[in-house]
Amino acid sequence: MNIIEIETLNHPGTEIFGTLTEAQLRNRIEPDKGIFIAESPKVIKVALDAGYEPLALMCERKHITGDAAEIISRCGDIPIYTGGRDVLAQLTGYTLTRGVLCAMRRPAPPSVESICRTARRIVVIDGVVDTTNIGAIFRSAAALGIDAVLLTTNSCDPLNRRAVRVSMGSVFLVPWTWLDNDIASLGRIGFKTAAMALTNDSVPIDSPTLTTVERLAIVMGTEGDGLPKETITQADYVVRIPMSHGVDSLNVAAAAAVAFWELRADNKKTASQL
Repeated sequence: MNIIEIETLNHPGTEIFGTLTEAQLRNRIEPDKGIFIAESPKVIKVALDAGYEPLALMCERKHITGDAAEIISRCGDIPIYTGGRDVLAQLTGYTLTRGVLCAMRRPAPPSVESICRTARRIVVIDGVVDTTNIGAIFRSAAALGIDAVLLTTNSCDPLNRRAVRVSMGSVFLVPWTWLDNDIASLGRIGFKTAAMALTNDSVPIDSPTLTTVERLAIVMGTEGDGLPKETITQADYVVRIPMSHGVDSLNVAAAAAVAFWELRADNKKTASQL
């Protein structure tokens, strides 16, 4: 094992865990050199199982033969930076969850066409910037049968450290990529689009019409303002979740979970069942 004891906060090689910003880790200028940080043994194991390449580990000393032992055995001769809990917290700026971090190679984003080729249900995340919401949406997508996730370029990076942790590694389980074009472009690859929004002509989410659509893209908007007007106008359907007690909306992560379950591909309904 290539164990390296950290005694100072500027130890060479540890900047990826401490001083580099999320934008610097992502490295848009040279995407092939991009890095992301996975946190906690469980999440790191999911990433390794999905084929992501580890570059370096950071963990408390006690975890080298404890929670991190299996991870270390799978990572080859990469650097393993270690030190006391207080030193690592000072270096990273936060207390490590379960005491383990892994820097991993960021893969090149696939094309929209490649990840949607066999998909029946996808979600488009439009302008959602909260890391917790992104992680929660991915967790629901993995659990509730979403085949792929597309994100507009003004959305939060799914490989943000907190988003990865909140998703419990689900960002490694569902194919995803960036959507550079508007949602109308999805029609060219066979999808109908359902914009989740409150409008005068929206249909309830349990409408039988929606469950008969063979290939459906569910479009979720921002936490505050919802979807842009032009996105709603371009959609094939505008869909609402019926609510009680005068509540007009749900948190985007909660709304996504409801939509994924209700609009799942095998949820065939007839008018007589509703």
